[in-house]
Parts: sequence; structure tokens; C-alpha cells
Amino acid sequence: MTQRVELAAVMDRLAVDGLITDYAVAVDDGDWAAYRELFTSDGRADYRSAGGIEGEVGKVAAWLEESMRLFSMRQHLIVNRRVRFGVLDQDRGDFARVQADYVNPMRLAADEGPGTAPDFVCGGRYAFELLRTEDGWRVREVVVREKWRRQPGQDSSG
Repeated sequence: MTQRVELAAVMDRLAVDGLITDYAVAVDDGDWAAYRELFTSDGRADYRSAGGIEGEVGKVAAWLEESMRLFSMRQHLIVNRRVRFGVLDQDRGDFARVQADYVNPMRLAADEGPGTAPDFVCGGRYAFELLRTEDGWRVREVVVREKWRRQPGQDSSG
């Protein structure tokens, strides 16, 4: 690899990392306009494994906006990001797949109070498909694969 190619690869990885972070922040902050902007025009999201819906980004963002009102605090911690780059046939942009684990503590709005700990925690893995567009890297599809969940009233020992 030449230094120019290596620098481009590093810049792409940083941009992809920023996009994944922006995704988490948009959901945590309830910034649904920013959430929509992270996706391609034909972007899709699939939250079915976490009890949600699947569909085009506008429909899913509206569902998220409504369902996330149940939680006064959200914090998506997205880690172990595995990024793989490629080029799609007959596609203008470069392509990337990102697999990333998440832990998502949330607090129910009804349990508001100073120092109140999260009472709903889930974890799993995201599978992102990304495209490089004229506006930078965007999410073409995200699939949530929830692996576990702890809800109010559940014993946290096991």
C-alpha cells in the first residue's frame, strides 16, 4: 500500500467511526432529524429483535420518537467495531459493513429522580451497511440483534 492509500483508509475508518457515534448520540438525545440525516435516501432500519419495527428510515424514526418517550435517559455504548470496506457492483459509492456490539442502559420516565440508576438495560450487536455518498458516509441499513435484556422487576443476578 502506498502512503496515500493508507491515509485514505485511515480517513475512511475515522469517518465511519464518527457516523456510528453520531447514530448513538442521535438516538440518545432524541434528535430524530439528525437520525434521518445519517441514512441514505433509501435507508432502512430493523429493530424487530428488540421488539420494534423494520422499514424505511422515516417510518422507523417516527416509531423511535414515540417509543423512546418511555425513557428519560438513554445511553448507547457502541464498542468492538469491526469495519470491512468494499465496492459494490454498479454502485457509485464505496461500501462498508460494520459489526458493533452495544450495551444500552435506559431509565424509565416514571422512575425519574436525582441519582436514579438505569432500570432497563439491553445489549446485542448492530450490523450496519454503509455507503460513501456525495455527502460522506451514510447508513444504508442497520439491523439490531438484541442478545439480552434486563427489565424492571427482573433479578439482576442471572
